[in-house]
Amino acid sequence: MQRSAPRLTRILAAAAVPVMLVVAGCSSDSGSGGGDGAGEAGGAKATASATASVTPSPTPTVEPAKFAKLPTACKAIAAKTTASLVPKAKNENGTAAASTDLSHRSGCSWNGLDDKGVKGSQYRWLDVSFYRYDSEVSLGSGQARAQENFTKELGKIQATAGAKTLSTAPVAGVGDEAKIVTYTVNKTGEDFPYASVVARSGNVLVLLSYNGAGYAGAPVPRAKTIVEGATKAAKEAVASVAAANK
Repeated sequence: MQRSAPRLTRILAAAAVPVMLVVAGCSSDSGSGGGDGAGEAGGAKATASATASVTPSPTPTVEPAKFAKLPTACKAIAAKTTASLVPKAKNENGTAAASTDLSHRSGCSWNGLDDKGVKGSQYRWLDVSFYRYDSEVSLGSGQARAQENFTKELGKIQATAGAKTLSTAPVAGVGDEAKIVTYTVNKTGEDFPYASVVARSGNVLVLLSYNGAGYAGAPVPRAKTIVEGATKAAKEAVASVAAANK
C-alpha cells in the first residue's frame, strides 16, 4: 500500500496535465480569435455607417427669369397713341428717364399743353416705367420678386397724399396681372384726374400713369377718358416687353 500511493499520485498528476493544456488552449484561441473578429466587424460597420450618412446636399436652384431684356421705353407705346393721349407734346418722341442700367430700369414721359384760345387749354401727362428682376438663389425667382414689388408699388399709389375718390380695380388682358388706381388730386388750383396702372409680365413690372387738367375755363378731363387712355397705353407697354425678347 505504501508503494501504490506515490504511483497513484504520479498517474493522477500525469492525467491532469493534458486537461489543463486543452483548457488553456481553448481559452487562448477563443480570446484571440473572438477579439479580432469583433473589432474588424465593428470597424466595418462604423465605416459603412459613416459613408452612408455623408450624402451630398442638392445644389439650390431657382426658376429662371422669363425675360432678359427691356424694351426701349420711349418706343414702347405707339407714336399715334402718345399723340392722341398727349396733344401738342413738348417732345413727341418722349423724354427718356435717367438710368444707369437700362437692362433693369428704364422710363419715358410725354407732356403737353393744347391751347384752344378762348376755349381754354388742356394739359396732359403720360409716363411709363419698366423694372426687370433677375432670378437669384438668395433673393428668389425674378417672377416672385416682380410680384412682390407689384404689391409694394400698388400700395404706394394707393397711399398718394391728397388723393380724393380713390378706387382700385383689376385690368383684364394686361400681362399676368394688372390693376388700375383712379383718383383726383388738386394742384395749381385745378383738379387733375389720374389713372395709374401697375402691371406685371413675368419678371418685368410696368408702371404707367396718365393724368390731365383743364385750364383757363376748359373743362376737367372726364375720368372715363383718362382711364381708357391709360389702359390702352398700358396694354401696348406690356406687349412691348414680350416683343423685345423675341
